[in-house]
Amino acid sequence: MRWQPTALGWVDPDISPAHEWDSAQVTRLCRRLGYSLLWDHNPTVRLIDRVRTADVDAVVIPTPEHLDPLAINNLMHLVDVEIVTPRLSFARWTAVGGVG
Repeated sequence: MRWQPTALGWVDPDISPAHEWDSAQVTRLCRRLGYSLLWDHNPTVRLIDRVRTADVDAVVIPTPEHLDPLAINNLMHLVDVEIVTPRLSFARWTAVGGVG
């Protein structure tokens, strides 16, 4: 992990009707949550692989439609997932299960 909490912003260009607006919303939420924001615009690499390579703490998306539920579940094994609208947070899964 980095010295400052870092997030990867993700806006699916095939889903977003207003890419610049969605990007601005992601940027605003990252700033409010204290994340340093990275963007990775390499469409040939799967998002989960980009997250592993970037070594980030969270993925931030504008709406749930930008990732399918299975992708969100897979990401939660590595990072937190933050959604701008509706405002949702999904904490990463813990390596150790159960209640302490």
